[in-house]
Amino acid sequence: MKLLIVAVGQRVPDWAQTAYDDYAKRFPPELRVELKAVKTEPRGSKTLDTLLTAERERIEAAIPRGAHVVALDERGTTLTTKALAHELRQWQLEGDDVVLVIGGPDGLDPAFRAAAHQRIRLSDLTLPHAMVRVLLIEQLYRAWSVNANHPYHRE
Repeated sequence: MKLLIVAVGQRVPDWAQTAYDDYAKRFPPELRVELKAVKTEPRGSKTLDTLLTAERERIEAAIPRGAHVVALDERGTTLTTKALAHELRQWQLEGDDVVLVIGGPDGLDPAFRAAAHQRIRLSDLTLPHAMVRVLLIEQLYRAWSVNANHPYHRE
């Protein structure tokens, strides 16, 4: 099984990339994690619908056929770490690749959000996109550690 993080936005600060890379290399071989960054649509004088549609098309092009799609959305289900660990276990049992999608500055296209298999939220706080990548991969690693009885997660 593979976890694929599709994130709108290609540039992140060095600290965020370093933190992301640190967590990504910790995953075991049977649970690969990959990041695909897709281009943010230039804002200019375009309408919000036009921007979101262009970003949706890029996101959809990055998603492998048959993958389980999870949209990160402020209106999504709030999960505890243990609940995320349970979701991760279920995803692993189902065996399909899972794609977690981080939208751009204006979020995700409403039709894309509605079509996603799941919608989850990471926080009640508004976070910079670089921080979302780091928080997401850390929580996925923590969820794996809960399921593996690894000492990273302590209660």
